[in-house]
This record gives sequence, structure tokens and C-alpha cells, in this order.
Amino acid sequence: MKKLILILTAAVFAASCSDSLEDLNQNIKDPTAVSGESLFASAEKQLADQITTPNVNLNNLRLWTQQWQETTYPDESNYDQATRPIPDNHWREMYRDVLRDLKEASINIAATDNDISNPLKPNKLAIIEILNVYAWSNLVETYGDVPYTEALDIDNLLPKYDDGLTVYKDLLVRLTAAINSMDTSKGSFTGDVEKVYAGDVASWKKFGNTLKLRMGIILADVDGGAAKAAVESAVASGVFTSNADDAGYNYTSPPNGNPLNNNLVLSNRNDYVGAKTMIDKMNELEDPRRGQFYTEINGEFVGGVIGDQTVYSDYSHVTPSILDGDYPGWLLQYAETEFLLAEAAARGYSVGGDAESHYIAGITASFDFWGADGIADYLAKPDVAYDSANWRESIGTQAWLALYNRTFAPWLSIRRLDFPILVEPLDPESGYPVRYPYPVSEINLNNSNYEEAASAIGGDVTENKLFWDVFDNTFGF
Repeated sequence: MKKLILILTAAVFAASCSDSLEDLNQNIKDPTAVSGESLFASAEKQLADQITTPNVNLNNLRLWTQQWQETTYPDESNYDQATRPIPDNHWREMYRDVLRDLKEASINIAATDNDISNPLKPNKLAIIEILNVYAWSNLVETYGDVPYTEALDIDNLLPKYDDGLTVYKDLLVRLTAAINSMDTSKGSFTGDVEKVYAGDVASWKKFGNTLKLRMGIILADVDGGAAKAAVESAVASGVFTSNADDAGYNYTSPPNGNPLNNNLVLSNRNDYVGAKTMIDKMNELEDPRRGQFYTEINGEFVGGVIGDQTVYSDYSHVTPSILDGDYPGWLLQYAETEFLLAEAAARGYSVGGDAESHYIAGITASFDFWGADGIADYLAKPDVAYDSANWRESIGTQAWLALYNRTFAPWLSIRRLDFPILVEPLDPESGYPVRYPYPVSEINLNNSNYEEAASAIGGDVTENKLFWDVFDNTFGF
């Protein structure tokens, strides 16, 4: 009897081993597939983080727009992009962590139930496409020519670079198609997945149109016809009309807190003070927003010298109000919209209202956003009043102030308008950076395509203006 039991046991064991031996090599704890919604949620957060972060390894544009100044290590304030591989890191974040996840999210969501049984799918895909365009436009605005048609293909490790202007115009076509495909009577992502508008399609449609407005203005000096068509189309379809439309990623608490909080508060870092350039301008204008941007030192607002090593306790600090863990990461805002409309009107585009009215609306929106009083007195100042003969300076200066803490947005505005005039840092590594150099990884691993792209844009140097940045102010950089 014992012998029979042993034989049966051995037979069962052998059968089970032969059937499932391969299963022993499978990871049963991690999911074998990731949903499109999860990939979208990851990409949206990574995009917001990269646009928002003050980490000197990732985003130094509060320094380059001279809103903040470093304390102990002023390398980045002096335009050093090499000690820390900033161009490499931004490239990686946008391609790998944003665009790659958005591509996979789109594929996965498109592969789910058909549109009849899943009526939310078209709106989800449209929102993904709008964020795709936001990320791609950022890359073009930052580097110039970039891998596009051959990018994100795991079977092509050496993608060619595409002409920046061609890419930009294609992005406008894609953006328009996404906007036109949206059905505002239906929903999209749920609020636990989509953290900007909680999936509200009407808000995302306004976002898409406002992005289209900005991209159209970017082309204004290089292709006025395309710019005018894009801008007027965006306005007709509906752009932001109040601060309630602002697009802010809704952070919560660590590990999902705002990168400002993560990098400066939780890390107990005293790396930044207010910059002398912006604080001096606000002092000159007696700007009531000073207290919302910076703290006082002995009853005054004092900014650190650009590019100089500074003592943290001697200068105005970043206001604590933007350092909370749940403070939003802003992607687009109404105040920016009004300054873009002011510029469009100054160029003769049909956007409703004149340049001065939009200019005033932009300043007013900024005051309202920051909860600052005294707008009437501020607008009455001769140095604030709109100057139609010098609209680039008027709009450029006030947009720069209104775009405080927005990183890429004020950098984009400054490069396009050449205002305000920024000061030379104490020990600059280069001229003013109007683009990121290409990553070292591209030089080493994709050299042939890199060399062709660098030649096409006139050389891979940080001072080389990109295709859309053709206006040359005599008094600019």
C-alpha cells in the first residue's frame, strides 16, 4: 500500500512539474500589462514635474529669466549647462518619461473596446494628443531640430532629426485635429487619473486652443500667414477667458507633492533667493505683487546679484505660498493668454479687442491670480502704460513679471520679444542661452544624425537663435 501511494505521488509530482516548470520563471507579483490610463497618468505627472521643478539638474529657467538667484553654487546662474548635464536630462525626461508613455497610452486605449461601447475613448485620445503636442512643441522650442518622424521607435536607435519649422507646422495640424475631434457632451478620464482638469473635456478643449494660440504667435516672425491663421482659428474656437481656466497639475502630498516642496522644503535647502533683476524692476514700479513673489529683508525687497555667490539670510526669499506640497504645477494660464492676444492684436490679427485692452487684461489677471491690490494705481504709472510704438517692450516686460514661477513660459517670451533686457551674470559661461545644446548622449551614440542637425541650425551652440527667433532687438542680447 505504501508503495502504491509513493508511485501515485511521484506521478502527480512529475505531471505538475512538466506542466508548470516554465511558470517558475514568471514574475507573478508585477502586472504583465499597464493600462493606458496608468501610462497617461504617469506621463502627465512627469510633464508637470519637469516644467515645474527647481532642481538644478533638470530645470534652471527661473535662473535664466533672472527671477531667482542661486546662493552657494551659482554655476547655473552663470549659464553653465555642462557641469550638470541639463540638456541631456531634459531630453531624457521628455522623450522617455513623457512622450514614450503618451505613445503607449494612446496605443493601449485605442486597442480597447470600440467607440460604441466605449464612448469616452475619442476624448481620451484627444487629450493625450494635446499633451503630445505640448511636449513636442517644448522640445522644438528648446533645441530646434529634433528627432520626430523616426523617434520613439524601439527598433530604430539612431533616429534622424527633422526640420524644426516643419515639425512645428505638423504639430499645429495634429493639435487642430485633436481639438476638432473633442465632444464636450461626453467625459474622458476620471479625476483620479487626470490631475489637471479631472477629465473635463470643455476645459481641455480651451487648453488646446490656448496652446494653439501660443504656438501660432511663436511663428509670427517667420511665417506670418501661418501664424495669423492659427491664432485666429484658436480664438474663434475658444481660448482661456479667466483665471478659472488656468491649467495646473493638482499635486497632493509626498511622494506626489509639488517639486518645489520636495526640493526646497522637505530637503531643507536654502539654494535660492530672489534675483536682483526682477526685484529691482518691481521696486522701480512699486509693484504690489512683490510681497506675493518674495519676502522682505529688514522691510525691503532685496535681490541677489546675478551670477554671484549670495548669503541666503541677506536677500529676499521665495514666498512660502508657492512652496506648499499641494501647490499646482502650472502648464498654461489666463494671464499668459491675454499677453499673447495683446501681441496678436499688435500684429494686426483679428482676435477681438485691441492690443492695449488685452495688455491691461493680462496685468489685471496676474494681480487677481496673486491676490494683489492696487491695480488701478499700477496701471496709471507712465512706465506701465501700454506703448503702441514699443509694444514688444511693453508686452515683454509685463509678461515677464506675470509669468513669474513659470520656467519655460517666460524664457519663451523673452527669446521671442527680446524684452526685458536682462543683465549679464557675474561670470558667464556663454552668451544668453537661447537654446539647449544637444545632449552628449546624442553626440556619442547618434553622431551622424547629430552632425547633420547641428549643421542645419548653424552650429550646436547655446547662443544660436532657433528658426522662430528671428527678431533682433538692437538693445537685446
